[in-house]
Amino acid sequence: MTGLGSSARKPAGVAGAVDEGRLWTRHMDMARHGALARGGVNRPALSAEDGRARRLMADWARALGCAVFTDPVGNLFVRREGTEAGLAPVLTGSHLDTQPTGGKFDGSYGVLAGLEAIEAMNDAGISTHRPVEVVAWTNEEGSRFQPGCLGSCVFAGRTGADEALAVRDRDGIAAHDALAAIRAGEPDFLVRPVGFDVHAYVEAHIEQGPLLEKARVPVGIVTGIQGTRWFAIEVLGEEAHAGTMPRRHRKDAFVAAVAMVGALDRLMHDEDDVVRFTIGRFEVSPGSPNTVPGRVFFTIDFRHPDAHTLKRLGDQVQAVCRAHAGPCQVGIEETFHALPCAFDPMVVDTVRATVRDLGFPAMELPSGANHDAKFLAEICPTAMIFVPCERGISHNEAESASPSDLAAGAQVLAETLVRLANA
Repeated sequence: MTGLGSSARKPAGVAGAVDEGRLWTRHMDMARHGALARGGVNRPALSAEDGRARRLMADWARALGCAVFTDPVGNLFVRREGTEAGLAPVLTGSHLDTQPTGGKFDGSYGVLAGLEAIEAMNDAGISTHRPVEVVAWTNEEGSRFQPGCLGSCVFAGRTGADEALAVRDRDGIAAHDALAAIRAGEPDFLVRPVGFDVHAYVEAHIEQGPLLEKARVPVGIVTGIQGTRWFAIEVLGEEAHAGTMPRRHRKDAFVAAVAMVGALDRLMHDEDDVVRFTIGRFEVSPGSPNTVPGRVFFTIDFRHPDAHTLKRLGDQVQAVCRAHAGPCQVGIEETFHALPCAFDPMVVDTVRATVRDLGFPAMELPSGANHDAKFLAEICPTAMIFVPCERGISHNEAESASPSDLAAGAQVLAETLVRLANA
């Protein structure tokens, strides 16, 4: 991928201290934990690979003179002290967990750009009134434990720690047991309670879409995040012999589920292509070639930037599934519901002014993907910074970003953090 963030002019101050090569090397080093043969990364939340990634982050942070903290849900914090004790910190970060066939940059970039910003502050000899903290949130992806954004939701007070950690993965392992295994290897991490006052939160991320690359701009100023609703659907029929049971007498869970998916696809049809509707998981049981399926489980991921549309279409999911169940039974559970959010004008304006002063071409856009920033926005002023990724590909081993674009975003992040921490 050809970088859009290259510039012949070296900026002054903290932005000028951002080291493109150092940032890129850290991405490659982090990607070794959970590395896949085709160049991607599989680093499930609270796995052994995640534990090694956390340890690497802590080692880098301590080399920068920072303190390392965790909390009862495993969120990992790196703290650079400010000059005025007791002031609420400015927070930045993202997550280290990945999809099963994820890339090197989704999530990790926000954490590593935050560390690079701290090292750039050190190299430039810049002190801040407020502390600056970098966070790696627990289980953002939701690929192992559902729903995602577990750590940020607990931090923001959306759910309790005990409730969040009671969820289990496909193998029946509870999140609290997985976390305990991770924490056993982190006896030197200081533990503090969940949640604290935050002055502002800024999250850097690859766009995970094609707009910045198509516009040929290296920086996106993110104005908000569209709403999301997740559903889990279980269709129960009756297993039978495929060669002896007439079709009219069957309770075929697969046939019923396919009818539901087709009807849902028609419900979500949108000529403007704004609706995002995905069946990301579809499991048929017992999975034998000559047995009529007795159970199907599938998931729905539905997103839209308009709250009214999110409600109108999402509220029809249950009725559509029941209307197409045929002779089968169907259970519908809404597992996640987050309204669209608009980011705080003060933080967005700070990012906007920083981009202008550094001379980067930029565009303003909403985020189609969910991020931890959505939940931080409920408790503190929040914004995001995007950088391009090749062809908009993410949640894929082919995910790619250029060193110069990553550095451009880190320059904007570093300068924004200093401005917010000295405001």
